[in-house]
Parts: sequence; C-alpha cells; structure tokens
Amino acid sequence: MLKTAFNRYINNFKGFSREIWILTIITFINRAGTMVLPFLSKYLKEDLHFSYGEVGWIMVAFGMGSMLGSWLGGKLSDKIGFYKVMVFSLFSSGVFFFILQYITSFWGLCLGMFSIMTLADMFRPAMFVSLGAYAKPENRTRSLTLVRLAVNLGFAAGPALGGLIIMGMGYKGLFWVDGTSCIVAILIFAILVKEKKKASYQDPHATILAAASVFKDKIFWLFLYVSFVTAMIFFQLFTTLPLYHSEMFGLSEFQSGLLLTLNGLLIFALEMPIVSYFERKKVQKLKVILWGSLLMSLSFYTLLVNVWAGILIISMIFISIGEILAFPFSNTFALSRAPKGHEGRYMALYTMSFSLAHIVSSKAGLEIIAAFGYQINWLVMGTLGVTAGFCCIWLQKLLKTENSLV
Repeated sequence: MLKTAFNRYINNFKGFSREIWILTIITFINRAGTMVLPFLSKYLKEDLHFSYGEVGWIMVAFGMGSMLGSWLGGKLSDKIGFYKVMVFSLFSSGVFFFILQYITSFWGLCLGMFSIMTLADMFRPAMFVSLGAYAKPENRTRSLTLVRLAVNLGFAAGPALGGLIIMGMGYKGLFWVDGTSCIVAILIFAILVKEKKKASYQDPHATILAAASVFKDKIFWLFLYVSFVTAMIFFQLFTTLPLYHSEMFGLSEFQSGLLLTLNGLLIFALEMPIVSYFERKKVQKLKVILWGSLLMSLSFYTLLVNVWAGILIISMIFISIGEILAFPFSNTFALSRAPKGHEGRYMALYTMSFSLAHIVSSKAGLEIIAAFGYQINWLVMGTLGVTAGFCCIWLQKLLKTENSLV
C-alpha cells in the first residue's frame, strides 16, 4: 500500500525535459541563497539602527524596484529573448549584492534596494516565459509546479542557513553568500542550457486577438485583480500573522516558524499530486483558482475564532491548500492568455501584481490592525478573497462570450 502510494507520488515527477530540471536546480540554489531578504528589516533595524519609519521607506523602495524589474524583465524578454534577460539579471544582481553591504546611509540604501530589486526581479517574468519554451505542452502547469517546489524548498532552507551564517560571520556574510549563489546559479544555467528563441507552445484553448495590446485585454486585467488579491492575502502569512501568533497566543519565533514549516511541508507533499490530478482531468484553470481563493478566505475567517491556539494550524492548512490551487494555475492562465511574441509583457504584469501585493499587504494589514485590531483585519482579508472568487465566476462568463465570438 505504502509502496504504491510512493510510486504514484514519484510518477508525478516524470516526463519533464532536461532544461526544466536544470531550471529547477538553479531556482533552488538562487532561492536558498536569497538569505538577506528574511533578515532585511532586522538588519536595517538592529545593525544599522534605522527607525521603523526609515525601515518602512527602504522596504517601499524595495517593492518599487521589484515592480520596475518585473516590467523591464517582461518587456526585454519580448525584445531580446528571455535567455539573455535571465543571465544578465542573476549575474548583475549577484555582483550588486557584494556592493550593497558597503552602503549604510538611508538614501543610499533606498537607492541600493531599488536598484538591486530592479535587477533581481527582471529574472521572474523571463523565467516564466522560459517555461513556455522548454516545457512539454502536456505538462506546463506541472513544470511550473516543479519550479515552485524548488522556490519553496529554497525558501525553507534559506532562513535556517542565513541564521547560521549570521551567527558565524555576521550580517555581512549574508551578502557574500547571496551574491555568490546568484552567480553560481546562472553560470550552471548558461553552461548547461542552450538558448531557445521563442516559446514553442501556446494553449490551444486560449482565444486572443493577437494584434491587441495587453492594456486593452480587459479579461486579463480582471484576472490581474484576482492575482493581486490572492497574493495580498497570502503575504499576510509573513507580515501580520507572525505578530498575531506572538501577541494573541504568546508563540515564540520557533513555534511561529514551525507553522510556516507546515506550509512548506504541505506544498512539498501535496502540490504536485494535486496539480497533476487537475491537469489529467483537464479541469478549467479558473475553476481551480476560484476554489483556491475561497480556501484562502476561509483561512482568515477561521482566525475569527480566537479562543484556541489550534485554530492557527487549521488556518494554515486552509491557506496552504488555497495557495496550491490558486498560484500554479493562475500562472499558467497568464502565460496561456498571451499572444505569441507578447509573453514577456503579460508575465511582467502578472509578476508586478505580486510585487504590488507585497507592498500593499503589509502596509494595509498593519494599518487596519493599528486602527481596528486583528479581528477586523482577518474579516477584511477574508472578504477580499471572496471578491476574487466572484471575479473568477465573472471571468468564466466573459471567456465563454469571447470564445463564442471567435
């Protein structure tokens, strides 16, 4: 019985091209190496002694750089190809990490964070476009899931390694390791993967007027709202929820970390089998995204029951399964919506919706908590998720109308 279950799980990882496996490995190296980010606010506050207000502005510069980088990465992927953008992005951001440790002034760090995130986040839309080029048509969503798995494993390993490096070498050590990991990852990619000019596949069910600008694609903009909202409520996991764990239930950093580890373990164990199941059954992507957004909503509504610490585990299970359903399929929908030659622009706006969500999530959540308390914040976040669900139903109707006109 156990052997059958294990073999079935392993079968979900079969059928990928060599390039997708290499892309997965370099993504893991890069994400595990991105250790500065979880400790950034701590570094700015404790090591450089900035005020909370100054730390906030530096993080805003961080988010704005991320948005610009996402847009540039997509635009350049269409102009010069995703391969060159990926190589330039990781190599230059690796070098910039070495430089960043020597910048200690407030305005210098605002400019430095803006610059490094512009360079680093050019990689994301280019990498998504590369999946369209290197993945086999029948497993594009699974290929994305494999790369997401690498991101999550890297994200799980990075903070632990980062903590050890801080203990042994101090914060400066993080910048050296971060920079080196970026350069090593992209060298592996450049040596082992040959450049492929264009995505070889487009979703046959995607009905798009190829001549239309991305800014006139109303269906895509409504979809971007869904992406923004699901990302915004998900990012509460790293901003307001750790504070809630401590202030409401007295959880230590270690206990709070264990809850985040549960999120990583659920994704590792369940995401690939769930995505494979929906791909095999050919379930409409928007239907899966709808269920994902509603489960995320439910995770925040359950937090309204604030008399028992066990509710935090139940909430984490709901948001993790919601993430598994929403994010891989929303990514594939965005890529399948793009006309040939416009993939970069579409994926740029998609990744920008996540960057914007990152900026808005912490600011909005903390402001609501300061003014009205945690309960109102959970109510607002849950309700936002429900609006995303209604938008998914609206999108399904718009797509039906669009398909009938073509």
